[in-house]
Amino acid sequence: MKFSELGLANAFSIETKPLSDSRGYFNRVFCAEEFSKYNLPTFWPQCNNSFTRCAGTIRGLHFQFAPEEETKLIKCTNGVVFDVIVDLRAGSPTFGNWHAEKLDSAKHNMICIPGGFAHGFQALTANAEMLYFHSSPYQPEYEGGVRWDDKSLNIKWPLALTKISDRDAKLPFLSQLKQTKK
Repeated sequence: MKFSELGLANAFSIETKPLSDSRGYFNRVFCAEEFSKYNLPTFWPQCNNSFTRCAGTIRGLHFQFAPEEETKLIKCTNGVVFDVIVDLRAGSPTFGNWHAEKLDSAKHNMICIPGGFAHGFQALTANAEMLYFHSSPYQPEYEGGVRWDDKSLNIKWPLALTKISDRDAKLPFLSQLKQTKK
């Protein structure tokens, strides 16, 4: 596994190297020893999976308010997505900045997102499937989000929007966001 710190503190791009043969491949997604070298979580009490039918669909930008912030380890297991993180940590020198990684199931790459960041993605291919590891269980009363089209973030989504949930379309803009629990 190769860890590369992104321009937003404590966020990492992770490259893996599958072992391939005539049967297919075997690929390590997580290793506590390697993650601990970068002070990343080594306990993932919740794991989720999403499937997105249509290219151009956007999911997010979602996060958990303090004190239930969660680190996420994200991997695309089918297709390709444009994965976006936004720094929402109060007092952070990179507050409001975003970073995107193209997660591609053929490349087996991942992203590790620290607590205090919003996360979302746009499916670049049909039938995109994602795997999410969470450092803490989901707490609906601490759920938050930011609009995908917030002009102050100016995220450069690569495709025209095809679908978004009613919930995500009603998320607040960054300027309306409170940095404490709702």
